[in-house]
Amino acid sequence: MIIWLASYPKSGNTWVRTIINQIIFNDVKSKTEVFDNLSRIRRYPSKTDIVGLPQLPNHNVFTRDQKKEVIDFTIKNWSVSQEKINKNNKTNILKTHNLLCKLNLDGKNYSFADLNNTIGVIHIVRDPRNIVTSVKNHFSISTEEDSVEMLLNKYNWTGLSNNEVPQLLSSWGNHYNSWKKFPKNYLLIRYEDLVLDIKKEILKLINYLSGYFEYKITDKLIEEIERNTSFENFKKLESDGKFSENSVNDTTGEKRTFFNLGPNNNWEKMLKKENIDKIETQFNNEMKELGYL
Repeated sequence: MIIWLASYPKSGNTWVRTIINQIIFNDVKSKTEVFDNLSRIRRYPSKTDIVGLPQLPNHNVFTRDQKKEVIDFTIKNWSVSQEKINKNNKTNILKTHNLLCKLNLDGKNYSFADLNNTIGVIHIVRDPRNIVTSVKNHFSISTEEDSVEMLLNKYNWTGLSNNEVPQLLSSWGNHYNSWKKFPKNYLLIRYEDLVLDIKKEILKLINYLSGYFEYKITDKLIEEIERNTSFENFKKLESDGKFSENSVNDTTGEKRTFFNLGPNNNWEKMLKKENIDKIETQFNNEMKELGYL
């Protein structure tokens, strides 16, 4: 069965993946090896899951019908591909940015995840005001306003421009509200709590995962996980070429910086007031619920 690491992009999913990788695989290595074998907790959906995905023309030159063909093919293969993953009779932890949704195609409903294939969810969230500059860098978005519009877009799909398997993000608010409703074995992790007291969040993850995996954890191992997963260490390893999951600029072909600002991302100093107001108005209820307002 699947445990999802679900988050809107740039909310701390890779941080949590790295922590979990060390917990469940007893894989506490030196600071320089922390990204080794991170692919054991891989992204879903990928092309190994959605086999036979139709290809789009390069450089974003595709029609609405071509886009629909790729999206529809992906949707129709969500459940089938997850059933295939679960044939290994193991607990499978998968990262996703997809909305938890049920969509109707040709009179038939298709769910992204359900209790037939999913045993639990670790839901990672971050203040949307601090996501703006992060997605701007990650997706090479031209302006702050366009980044805000990405968070507000209820119909936002990613992955189409570079022939990856598309993921439905929807808006930040829709994304948060969809996953928080998962009815079984749900754990919420806030990015801000990782920054404030990472040991406390590591202990929450250890307790949650102990229901599915066997491992021995000591205080020394927890200290090593804290040390290995600091943002400073992540950033250094990326600069040393030891992180392989960077996105690529479609125009220049250059790798984008993945660990950009991290805990130093301060929306109060970086965002325009009109953009702050737009986010706080649109996501007022969700941000109050999460303690961001």
